Amino acid sequence: MNPFADFLNSTMQLFNYTSPFELENGEILPQVTIAYHTYGELNSEKSNVIWICHALTANSDAESWWPGVIGKNGFADPSKFFIVCANIVGSCYGSTGPLTVDPLSKQLYFSNFPAVTIRDMVRAHILLQKHLGIDRIHLLMGGSMGGYQALEWCAMENETIGNLFLVGTSATESAWGIAVHTSQRLAIEADSSWRAHHHNAGQKGLKAARAIGVISYRNYGILVEKQTDPDPEKLDNYKASSYIKYQGDKLVNRFNAYSYWLLTKSMDSHHLGRGRGGKPEKVLKIFKQKTLIIGITTDILCPLHEQEFLAEHIPNSTLLKIDSPYGHDGFITESAKISKALAEWL
Repeated sequence: MNPFADFLNSTMQLFNYTSPFELENGEILPQVTIAYHTYGELNSEKSNVIWICHALTANSDAESWWPGVIGKNGFADPSKFFIVCANIVGSCYGSTGPLTVDPLSKQLYFSNFPAVTIRDMVRAHILLQKHLGIDRIHLLMGGSMGGYQALEWCAMENETIGNLFLVGTSATESAWGIAVHTSQRLAIEADSSWRAHHHNAGQKGLKAARAIGVISYRNYGILVEKQTDPDPEKLDNYKASSYIKYQGDKLVNRFNAYSYWLLTKSMDSHHLGRGRGGKPEKVLKIFKQKTLIIGITTDILCPLHEQEFLAEHIPNSTLLKIDSPYGHDGFITESAKISKALAEWL
């Protein structure tokens, strides 16, 4: 039984693409299922579509993980817009991934699931877009890894996207990001249960991987402010240690090590210039979209200079800097500031 079955509820919809789906590396998935959520109604002109690309461990229920941005109290109000969010290929929240059945072997994929790239995820979502009868996306938006997808989508189908919103993201994965992801995968691979074909394989490693991730998602300042022990006499059981373990346990209870390992690999492959002459700035210059870019000043995973690079090379772009103590996680926690900025910009 899939331990994430509680999420696979009636509000989530499934699109089944039954033809072979070729991945960027040449491997082929016999078929692809995309899990997705929609909010609101498509208007008669089909001009009110907002498409949200989610980050690493999120799911297609954007209203649940981006409150204040999505929903009646946020910028993306379902009474005004038709909002779509689709789960990425390789995840464990309904779309084809390591926890789904291989139609050929009739067994769960687990470690046999092939490598996927950001472009593969976007190509799958383009199939869903066409299935839903959407000819044009009024606003495409994404943060972190979701921004990687949004950038690739604009590079692949520039005429389809009207406006673009990016937060805490970059045109290429940095050496720093790849180093963080490699450290996380090493933690998973060190788990003695890694690659065993069951849902709980690699859980201890996943907990350690999340601990590494949390340090990069936050920063020195917020951890010192929130997790410093008031008792100078302590010799063990520190507040910061408990916090990191708690965050690891939370992820283990809602995500899967196979998907985490696979998706961090896909982030490493992110490079707008691959197959397009090698220079991401040349790709960005073809973007026709009105673009809002938000950078979090304390972000150490996707630092502000990466958003400045985007703003420098996307012709019709606006860069907004948000001060937040929460580092990279500010793209989620600063929802009120983000929603206000979107409303004023668009």
